[in-house]
Amino acid sequence: MRIVLATLNAKYIHTSLAIRLLKAYSEHEFEDILLAEYTIKDPVMNIVSDLFQKKPDVIGFSCYIWNIEETVKLIGILKQVMPEVTIVLGGPEVSYEPLYWMKREAGIDFVVNGDGEETFHHLLQELRDERKFHFVYGAAYRKGEELIVNPPRPKTDLNTLPTPHRFPDDLPDLSKRIVYFETSRGCPFNCQFCLSSIEVGVRYYDIERVKSDLLYLIENGAKVIKFLDRTFNINRSYAMEMFQFLIDNHQGCVFQFEITADIMRPEVLDFLAQNAPPGVFRFEIGVQSTNDETNELVKRRQNFTKLSRTVMKIKASGNIDQHLDLIAGLPMEDYSTFRKTFNDVFAMEPEELQLGFLKMLRGTGLRAQAAKYDYTYMEHAPYEILSSHVMPFSDIIRLKRLEDVLEKYWNSHRLDHTVKYLIRHVFQSPFDFFQEFGDYWEDRGWQKIGHQLEDLFTRLHAFLTDRGTDAMDIITGLMKLDYFLGHKYKPRKIWWDVLLDKADWSKHMKGIAAHPELISPQLAEAGYSERELQKFMMLEVLPFRLETVLDSISGLRADEGLADAEANAEPNVEMSGVSGNIGEVNVAAAAVAVNDKATAVAEAEAGVEGHTLLIVLYQQDDSQRAQYYTLPL
Repeated sequence: MRIVLATLNAKYIHTSLAIRLLKAYSEHEFEDILLAEYTIKDPVMNIVSDLFQKKPDVIGFSCYIWNIEETVKLIGILKQVMPEVTIVLGGPEVSYEPLYWMKREAGIDFVVNGDGEETFHHLLQELRDERKFHFVYGAAYRKGEELIVNPPRPKTDLNTLPTPHRFPDDLPDLSKRIVYFETSRGCPFNCQFCLSSIEVGVRYYDIERVKSDLLYLIENGAKVIKFLDRTFNINRSYAMEMFQFLIDNHQGCVFQFEITADIMRPEVLDFLAQNAPPGVFRFEIGVQSTNDETNELVKRRQNFTKLSRTVMKIKASGNIDQHLDLIAGLPMEDYSTFRKTFNDVFAMEPEELQLGFLKMLRGTGLRAQAAKYDYTYMEHAPYEILSSHVMPFSDIIRLKRLEDVLEKYWNSHRLDHTVKYLIRHVFQSPFDFFQEFGDYWEDRGWQKIGHQLEDLFTRLHAFLTDRGTDAMDIITGLMKLDYFLGHKYKPRKIWWDVLLDKADWSKHMKGIAAHPELISPQLAEAGYSERELQKFMMLEVLPFRLETVLDSISGLRADEGLADAEANAEPNVEMSGVSGNIGEVNVAAAAVAVNDKATAVAEAEAGVEGHTLLIVLYQQDDSQRAQYYTLPL
């Protein structure tokens, strides 16, 4: 009996842990098991053709919200060209309403619910032998025209599962793809919008086994390992031991974890701040909402003060990138309160801020209560909401515009200096910048056409110019800096009209060639000629003191100064995010009211009078990152 375990990943770089777990569990008895991974962008007929040529007797599909619709289409065609093949579905998208899927697509023969390893293995045995499917706990099946759902199977003892990480066929691609890894299953929390809340309790793999598998992956070239544990730090001693092990053995591999920040103990934070190698750990933190009423309704326990303290301490260490998540559309979260949620979280300036929209996942408590909150949502996956009792569709589409420019201008890190300046010095709040720019983007029809890197700069410049933004000389200069730093090699073209004229260029190049020690000891040691410097150097004169402006956007915004300023603020007075020293003007964190923005910008411009020669060098070290230096003029 030939078995093909298949799935459609969201992207090629992703891999499926589920199908590897199933193969590892069953291959001792069923030797002819093949793995087949595709992506949701692959043409359906290409997938059908590939599966057809494998000549399977059984095809098992691992199903999630991102692939279920494509998988269902695929099954319909497969049953036409291979009517005798047995189709088995498993995964979170089909586990909670198996009858729905079997009624919708007649080509589905079986659905495996919950932990799949033992159930799928037992199902294979019955398919091969006596076909007594009523004994297969955890499975749903067809009996003539009747659909039957068997009782659930007890939870699996994770330490009885063979490792899914040692297939020889995976080794050539380990360095090119993300490896998904679990040290536990289950979640201790009860958030009503999340499938993880359905399983009570947390089960762990033996830690020595986990270490052995991780070491095997690292030594065989894995570059990115993403842990699927819903709350990696729920067991402090287990997490600490794992952190120490990975610090000792990482060999340049990057590890991604989902953590709950408000339960992170101070000693863990201190340990990570002191010992985590830069760039090796990455934390994903689900904030979702800072609205207390909303969190209570969805049974989400969260202390935002502690969460903020954790995020800011990690950020201050500079060792760990953080990805924070928000969900728009939760109960009692209207446009206004979500604006506050967004600004509360953006004050921490995480490396990435993902704005998602509530999805009514099958099996969740919130889907069962949809009528209570007047939710309308997509009938098919991903079941995203269209409106709620407090958020009409018009607000949803406005937030979609905000999300688009947030991805392009913050999470992409193309214009870090520029955006920080805008949200600290120009706009009323981060939310207002992204929303206003998103609306402008939509009005121009840019969402209907693609963009090149240069377009990100020219479109932002057009938006800021059209709205009559002050301090455009400073903003444009920061945009030039960001553009230069966004290249690994000296750019062949620029997005602005005029660079230095030939006479000024020649004068500055001659000066740098004659006195490279003014730039850096490394440049002086290299001893480049003027002709050689021209191959990897860009020059630009900025009409202000760059270092002074950069000082004004440095540091961390969500600190005690911000909290104190908010606590002491007059009612209904919005606070800006200005901080640091701007020339001779000392501006305390968050102490400038919105109505004084124009004054603040004028003070900023006055404090940066002068000119700066910006010098950008490319290909100077193995990091392939552009390096910049400044000289006052």
